[in-house]
Amino acid sequence: MAACVSRVELSVSCRSLLDRDLGSRSDPLCVLLQDAGGGRWAELDRTEKIKNCQDPEFCKKLVVDYYFEKVQKLKFGVYDIDNKSFDLNDDDYLGGVECTLGQVVSSSVFTRALELKQGKPAGKGTITISAEEIKDTRVVYLEIEAQNLDKKDFLGKSDPFLEFYKQSDAGTWQLVYRSEVIKNNLNPCWRKFSVPLQTFCGGDFNKPIKVESSGILFVVPSHPFSVDAVQCADHDNDGSHDLIGTLETTLAKMQTAGAGSLVEYECIHPEKKQKKKHYKNSGIIRIKSCKIETEYSFLDYVMGGCQINFTVGVDFTASNGDPKSPDSLHYISPDGINEYLSAIWSVGSVVQDYDTDKLFPAFGFGAQVPPSWQVSHEFALNFNPSNPYCQGIQGIVDAYRQILPQIQLYGPTNFSPIINHVARFAAHSLQQGTAAQYFILLIITDGEITDLDQTRQAIVNASKLPMSIIIVGVGEADFKAMEFLDGDNGVLKSVTGEPAARDIVQFVPFRQFKNAPQEALSQMVLAEVPKQLVSYYKWQGCPPLKLPEIKAM
Repeated sequence: MAACVSRVELSVSCRSLLDRDLGSRSDPLCVLLQDAGGGRWAELDRTEKIKNCQDPEFCKKLVVDYYFEKVQKLKFGVYDIDNKSFDLNDDDYLGGVECTLGQVVSSSVFTRALELKQGKPAGKGTITISAEEIKDTRVVYLEIEAQNLDKKDFLGKSDPFLEFYKQSDAGTWQLVYRSEVIKNNLNPCWRKFSVPLQTFCGGDFNKPIKVESSGILFVVPSHPFSVDAVQCADHDNDGSHDLIGTLETTLAKMQTAGAGSLVEYECIHPEKKQKKKHYKNSGIIRIKSCKIETEYSFLDYVMGGCQINFTVGVDFTASNGDPKSPDSLHYISPDGINEYLSAIWSVGSVVQDYDTDKLFPAFGFGAQVPPSWQVSHEFALNFNPSNPYCQGIQGIVDAYRQILPQIQLYGPTNFSPIINHVARFAAHSLQQGTAAQYFILLIITDGEITDLDQTRQAIVNASKLPMSIIIVGVGEADFKAMEFLDGDNGVLKSVTGEPAARDIVQFVPFRQFKNAPQEALSQMVLAEVPKQLVSYYKWQGCPPLKLPEIKAM
């Protein structure tokens, strides 16, 4: 199952609505529906009713789960409410609009004319929709060390670790973070770690936070006036952990650490303090650094103005078979489709909503092309190398169908030229120094790759750029080389041993989706893109072009 990227709330307003009431103006309400398949629409949410208003600005926000890898078809319907019934069938329809959630979130303001039915405008009525992510993007970063902890193991030193807990509304403690165990060390220094503020304390600075460690149990409140305990415990392999001590502090006090200034606490074991007359402490806990920073999401970047540029590369090598033969992977069936076209439609239909001009470069590789009939590994599908852009996904499909009879399938199968082609554009975008453009390359191939070493190097180079690569394998070939490039079994390295800076390749064999719903392929191949985009800009230290406002749900 695809994981929900996040939730968004939609603000809706209308202008110049039709007036259906006699003696007064309409009483509009807006309902949000989502395509449930088979011509059915399921209601997700609705606004409040506003009395006597033709230009309503609805206060109630419409909330919807957002998935990048899905085409989420939405319908906004505006009704004139004249009764107390929840059913809208007996209310006057003032107009509606159909769109995708991708279109809405990629637009700063999404405005469309209302229609009573397709092609019939609802007077001069319009609807305006804006989206905002429901998310607290702040993250708590902590660096903690300890000194002179009590020795708990008979034959060795203590093995301390930390555990952080937050308090639920019911008063129970919920684990939110566990540190690594540091073996045989009474002066441990744990790795710097981060916890989303939403996870850490539910975004509520008044919510107590408790941190425990085997070796150390550390409890930290999240608000200057909330006091929690910090405990230190010793890790044992049998699962039993010995408490070293506790302390009490606040997040506000912890935040004073940093820039060479440590915040120190005595680690106190309650029973020892009670029993031993001259007991002082069980060690010192030091907060080296405590910071709250903003961590941006995929939607932050998209809604902040980042454009996603989509490029297609199609394999026209002879191993695909003669396009005129029904056995060929390029053979277009009587219903006008083949696996190449299915992959283009599936992935392109999602990505196109995030590119404002809807102009997509499309290339072929591995064929002899006129007029010289030389083999080319990056020829424009529209035969216009100076302007290889196709208008929308339909434009790519049309160019593909037109070029098939005009080229000679040949070989070899080289990926590196088209990867390097897109990488040059991605590298050029770096000159802007902002999170303005991200590039997705879709390669559709029958899997018989020839330039594996050069492709490995091209991917390693591209991993340093704002770029992701999706490979869809068609046919029944052995795709071991594609799976190797995916890097899921380890970090991909070039022939010289240089590792990829990040994982940017996603490979999927089309045969796994032959009998699946049309959207299944796009959901699989695009599911990693949001994480890849965010990881790149985080690595580069680039915030969104337009910074989001912090908004907790």
